[in-house]
Amino acid sequence: MNEKVVVIGSNSFSGAHFCDYCLEQGLSVIGMSRSDEPHPAFLPYKKRVGAPFTFMKLDLNHDLDRMVGVMNAERPDYVVNFASQSMVAESWANPEHWFQTNTVATVALHDRLRKLDFIKKYVHISTPEVYGTCQGLVPESANYNPSTPYAVSRAAGDMSLMSFYKAYKFPVVFTRAANVFGPGQQLYRIIPRTILFFLTGRTLQLHGGGHSVRSFIHIRDVSDGTLNIARNGPASEIYHLSTTRNISIRELVEMIAARVGVKFEDHVEIVNERLGKDAAYLLDAAKARTTLGWADQVSLETGIDDTIEWVRENLGALSALNADYIHKP
Repeated sequence: MNEKVVVIGSNSFSGAHFCDYCLEQGLSVIGMSRSDEPHPAFLPYKKRVGAPFTFMKLDLNHDLDRMVGVMNAERPDYVVNFASQSMVAESWANPEHWFQTNTVATVALHDRLRKLDFIKKYVHISTPEVYGTCQGLVPESANYNPSTPYAVSRAAGDMSLMSFYKAYKFPVVFTRAANVFGPGQQLYRIIPRTILFFLTGRTLQLHGGGHSVRSFIHIRDVSDGTLNIARNGPASEIYHLSTTRNISIRELVEMIAARVGVKFEDHVEIVNERLGKDAAYLLDAAKARTTLGWADQVSLETGIDDTIEWVRENLGALSALNADYIHKP
């Protein structure tokens, strides 16, 4: 029998690519998301005709009984949860929505999952935002210092999960990835948005002049690490997935401008920084490298070129879509 995985949040960028990677590796996949599947350009697994993939439109906030019913019927080896209200700046506008999904609903999910003894591993996709602004490389043992409603809501969910491990030995592992990117990413994210705006002659707003520093990692490397962690990571462990290369947002945008052949000055407007944005969080991924043998393989330049090619191939469809984030309570 093939290994089976349930992916919650399968319509998300990382969730969709993880589904695709699992299918490539021979697993059977059940995807769950609250919305209908988006345009096929955002779903790489759509190219795997006949693959053992099933999609179910199920909302973590409203369909928990049905979700758990599917898991009881299908008895997956792994459950991987990508679902969250994930936008940082926007979390200030309706913080209760972020806490409802990222804390209340996820705690309810975990309380149901801990009773399913067939689950080998529950992988909780967390975020480095829980650390706040940090100095130097951040280890997995760093204290939480969240600075936005989004980050606080995620930290609360993480802390609750750790208490479930201590009380019930719930087989949870945590992942926190650096800034993930690649083909198929939502258009409001910095790399696809920059590419799309530059290719269509629009002006990109660069918040705070782009001085914040990030480490960008290709989605395939993250998917590979996530499956490795599901299979091999001991319960309660936290793993960082990151490259060793750091770059400011401005340098990133300048790199994209050069690769698509436009002038940075002609297409970028400097605007005020977003409220609560962390100046840097640079993750130490040594534990995943040394204990699991994981390593990132895709360079930033190669990944950007892949994403440029994806935007060019789907330019008509992508140009017709809203490139801004639209909040769904």
